[in-house]
Amino acid sequence: MTTLRPGGDERGIALVISMLILLVMSLLGLVLMAGASMNRSLAGNDQRMRQSLNVAEAGIGEAEARISNQDTQMDPADPNDVCQIFNTPAGTVPVPGADTIALATGQPAGSYLNYSTAWAGPNVLTIAWKKNPAGTAVMRYDPTHAPTMNDVSGSPVYTITSTGRVGQARRTVVADVIQKPYQVLAKGALVAAVPIDDLGNAVICGYNHNSNTPYDDGRSGRENSPVIPPNDPNYCHDNELVGGALSGVWSTDGITNGGNAEAFGNPDYTQNQGQAAFYTGPWDCFGMSQAEFWGFVGAPRAPGSITDWNGLYHVDNNAVTRDQSCSLNPSGIDGEGFLYVDGDLHLNSNFHYKGFIYVEGDFDINGNAWVLGGIVVQGKTNIKSNGGMTLLYSEDAITQMLSKYGGQFVTLNWREK
Repeated sequence: MTTLRPGGDERGIALVISMLILLVMSLLGLVLMAGASMNRSLAGNDQRMRQSLNVAEAGIGEAEARISNQDTQMDPADPNDVCQIFNTPAGTVPVPGADTIALATGQPAGSYLNYSTAWAGPNVLTIAWKKNPAGTAVMRYDPTHAPTMNDVSGSPVYTITSTGRVGQARRTVVADVIQKPYQVLAKGALVAAVPIDDLGNAVICGYNHNSNTPYDDGRSGRENSPVIPPNDPNYCHDNELVGGALSGVWSTDGITNGGNAEAFGNPDYTQNQGQAAFYTGPWDCFGMSQAEFWGFVGAPRAPGSITDWNGLYHVDNNAVTRDQSCSLNPSGIDGEGFLYVDGDLHLNSNFHYKGFIYVEGDFDINGNAWVLGGIVVQGKTNIKSNGGMTLLYSEDAITQMLSKYGGQFVTLNWREK
């Protein structure tokens, strides 16, 4: 009699099942490992993308710093001007093409962030002007103009292109920026809190002029001609903007127009306004608080310590005796920005200036001086002119110069390319 063992024909099935389970678990492990690897890769790529964006933003920061330091040498009268910043030491910068200024990066050697390259190409940190649709003029931002973006008045708009690179990750940022605009609360082209005794042969115009008004416009040919032909290319009404006209000469006291002086404005002269109508201080000219103004204008400078008259300067005469005055001795000087003079100011011949001048002491002019912007004189006694000063009011020039040297930026548009 044969005895049958239960499951005798199922020998080895446990081994097969075990191998199948092991295979499934191995496949599941591979899938999990592949998923984890993919997640690590995605996380790493996402991190690199974030890092590359941060690097690109750092490039925007260097570009703004170079603009603020006047390194770019870009002229808003030339819409084709471009500045490129290369990741290379000074002396090894590639030779640029026409209308292009090439600079070495300001980053510490050996620790360059990759927001530019050492060679010419699409990834170079680039600063250009934002152009009008025709490409013939620089676009400007003017909150008082309609539209605010125009090619006539306001702060010129820079377009900065920065590409951040981390490994294979690459992100390009394009930012349209302006230097922070400042408010101008002018009462006239020449404003004084003392009597104006003699303007000599001065030409003072309170009509609002374009910031691109060329040097000596409004003066040449006027001194020797009592009758100015209407087509005179240097007539002071050239380069005027629509609107914004102020008094040519404004004073809290009387105005005596001596010599062959001429004033134009709306009205030409405003006098006997009283001390209460004058500014409480230079901060009132820009709608600032006293604290904001002192931080804006910076530390006092002795008159003899200034050799470059481009910038914001607090000229202090405390270094000299009270019998002396703060004389800028500006013969042959071309300057721009803002001058706050804590003392007397004497302008001599061939002084060209774009911007704003505020004088705490007395003010007089000897020889020919040309100013595009505005002058305010607190004064101690009076104002006299012994020469042919030309003063053309320009809100545009004042705001541009304050913005240019104020060192702060406003982002109008930010986008990824």
